[in-house]
Amino acid sequence: MTILEAIILGILQGLTEFLPISSSAHLRIAGEFLPGASDPGATFTAITQIGTEIAVLIYFWRDIRAILAAWFRHLWRPQTTLAAMDATERQAVRMGWLIIVGTLPIVIVGYTAQAAIRDVFRSLWLVATVLIVFGLVLWAADYLGRRTRTLDDLTTSHGLAYGLAQTLALIPGVSRSGATISMGRALGYSRVEATRYAFLLAIPAVFGSGFYELRTALFDPVAAGPIDPVATLIATLTAGVVGFAVIAWLMRYLSTHSFLPFVLYRVVLGSGLLILLGTGVLDG
Repeated sequence: MTILEAIILGILQGLTEFLPISSSAHLRIAGEFLPGASDPGATFTAITQIGTEIAVLIYFWRDIRAILAAWFRHLWRPQTTLAAMDATERQAVRMGWLIIVGTLPIVIVGYTAQAAIRDVFRSLWLVATVLIVFGLVLWAADYLGRRTRTLDDLTTSHGLAYGLAQTLALIPGVSRSGATISMGRALGYSRVEATRYAFLLAIPAVFGSGFYELRTALFDPVAAGPIDPVATLIATLTAGVVGFAVIAWLMRYLSTHSFLPFVLYRVVLGSGLLILLGTGVLDG
């Protein structure tokens, strides 16, 4: 992979990670059109997501700091019940536990489905199909959602439902944010609140996956596949810078707009990809 290709993929990762259009699908597709004409791979994709997730840490730092501080205080003082805390601290502790609950499904599935993640799930036929299907799922959830709940209403069952939706993001084309936001909208959360929890929930999953793949690249290069460390680092840094700008824009956008443009984009992209595959321009 050349430095130019790494920059292009990093920009693409940053642009698409937080939009409900699947960054992994875009990297998978883009790899076919770059000079190298190959799949960047699951390892490269997961490592570059570390950059975009650092952007989440920076953007939501106040929320994250409050959650961590309250959760650790509660952990070291278990005799202090949630009822005895003020409302803000109680909600922060609950959020910490709900993020843990929501992360468990993807940890289990991600660890046990490594072979499929590196091979079967990266089929362009599958990518094209889920781009369309889950685009329509997002449209239905956004259109039919009650739009009234906030994160104060988040329950353990809802957190687990978000987590189950997040596991679908292991398939390029589904979109981590798209799947979890769809679940949030279906459960009745507002666009901004559903998106906020989706981003917070992704933090442990993305960092866990990214550092797991980084370890694999360092200590088991045969399993990871060929990785250029310099190109991967450049792509990761580029993704982080671009990703921060996208988060800031998206949170403002969702306060007054729907997900319909992203739905239409997914359907067009997926349909176009099916045509290219069907006509033999691309090999799935």
